[in-house]
Amino acid sequence: MVKIEDLKKIRETTGVSIEAIRKALEEAGGEVEKALELLKERGTLVAAKKASRQTGEGIVSSYIHANGKVGVMVKLLCETDFVARTEQFKELGHEIAMHIAAMNPASVEELIAQPYVRNQVQTIDQLVKDCISKLGENIQIGEFCRFEI
Repeated sequence: MVKIEDLKKIRETTGVSIEAIRKALEEAGGEVEKALELLKERGTLVAAKKASRQTGEGIVSSYIHANGKVGVMVKLLCETDFVARTEQFKELGHEIAMHIAAMNPASVEELIAQPYVRNQVQTIDQLVKDCISKLGENIQIGEFCRFEI
């Protein structure tokens, strides 16, 4: 039996479709934590399936730290202009730019391996894969630059 409250809670936390949440809860026997693990595994599988798709669209996101002495620009790529214009995609770009300002990675490879500054349990790679799962398109971090005075 799937509880509406559990559906709402997981939806608010993950942004995953109601149907996917319902299936995960049914398979998990109504256990929320187990359902979240199933959704996480499926998100990784979805991201792996989409990894070979071309990313010809995207945005350039920026972040300037409050002290005005650190700034970042990051090129975030996706498959379509439609996804590039979504708030979730724009928010991902902003979060990655903010993370780069705080953690100063030397390369994209180092960036994706770093623990996410707002959630140390999650890496930047996992953050991107979660967004791939939600938006249904391949997403790549193209390049970035960080300026500091």
